[in-house]
Amino acid sequence: MNRREIENMAENTNNSAVQETEEELTSYTTETNAGAGTGTSAIEPGYGTGRRKEAVARVRLVPGTGKWTINGRTLEEYFPSKLLQREVNSPIVLLKLEGKFDAIVLVDGGGTTGQAGAIRLGVARALNAIDRDANRATLKKAGFLTRDARVVERKKAGLHKARRAPQFSKR
Repeated sequence: MNRREIENMAENTNNSAVQETEEELTSYTTETNAGAGTGTSAIEPGYGTGRRKEAVARVRLVPGTGKWTINGRTLEEYFPSKLLQREVNSPIVLLKLEGKFDAIVLVDGGGTTGQAGAIRLGVARALNAIDRDANRATLKKAGFLTRDARVVERKKAGLHKARRAPQFSKR
């Protein structure tokens, strides 16, 4: 590079270095849902049963402050994974009803993922029972009212597992 090119580069960087914008931010957003608690559902008690794989969840929603009780423990204690916490809470978030219901859940059987799926279905069914006119279309479109029918395939006779056959020997 020659001297002239270097001077042009320096001139360009000085011109575009720091151009302050005169716009002021009018609102700040956080990680939480901005429209939380603005849903138009009726606020009354509701009950729903959810199943997924081997897990069965009995969910009771009562008007409250958004407190979760799963088998006597809080949501964070029972599901340390943020992904599973989000899955369990997704029907309430979808309808923008955060902080309007307390959830009392009894869940049994299966593993953590199956239990989270069962609780999600139970919460969706409870919200559907509370206010069918306001909630059903939204929950149905998101697929929250559909029971996931996938279960572990049974082992067959003559095979190691459901489909795993013994090694074939030609001679």
